Amino acid sequence: MSDNLSVVICGYKGRMGQTLLAMAESENATVVSQKDMGDSLCDGLDGAQAAIDFSFHSATVELVETCSEKGIAVVIGTTGHTEEEKQRILACTQKIPVVWAGNYSIGVNLLFHLTETAARVLGDRYQPEIMEIHHQHKKDAPSGTAINLAEALEAAPAFNESNRVFGREGDTGARTNEEIGVHALRGGEVIGEHTVFYFGENDRIELTHRASNRSIFASGAYRAAHWAAKQAPGLYNMRDVLGLTQTDQEEV
Repeated sequence: MSDNLSVVICGYKGRMGQTLLAMAESENATVVSQKDMGDSLCDGLDGAQAAIDFSFHSATVELVETCSEKGIAVVIGTTGHTEEEKQRILACTQKIPVVWAGNYSIGVNLLFHLTETAARVLGDRYQPEIMEIHHQHKKDAPSGTAINLAEALEAAPAFNESNRVFGREGDTGARTNEEIGVHALRGGEVIGEHTVFYFGENDRIELTHRASNRSIFASGAYRAAHWAAKQAPGLYNMRDVLGLTQTDQEEV
């Protein structure tokens, strides 16, 4: 069992924030402060070893910069950051460890690993499409997880970011083998579902992860916080946390 971790929960009024608060004891963590949009970050952070942020992308920058001044590790669960926000956050990784992931589910991060492996094996003989489904309240699209899945595909030589296609409308012409289709569905109270399709001429491969409870994300975020608190300054993701190393496999 890991040592008890002193944490700050940011975005505590939201669904994930409430889940994090409820699970703190079972995840061997003590919440020393809880913050939400509009709250001052000037107090309540002293003594914290890590901050877990599931607030909103515009609030993440101030949190990370404040934690950078205080030497507190940060786990970022927000998505939809502007380029300026990204650069300000990245600058702070020179001073503190930051785990930044689109999804903290251990199962989803295994999906990233399998997606990259499949893309390297299949190459452009199979055409990849990503579909994600979330509840009607989610404000950004596509999800950070869907973008991470696209990045996993792009680790294979056959694909690159310039060939992403977000949805299709009108006379788009025939699909090329190099495309990566990304599609977002919204409705109801779906916690999160992601599928990567590989379409071949005579068969189809599907890799799917379905979340049935937000506790999987909270548990992964706590695991990341425990890990990050012991790391040197730098930018990390959940593959680093889980020890999933990327291998340079030749395309088959």
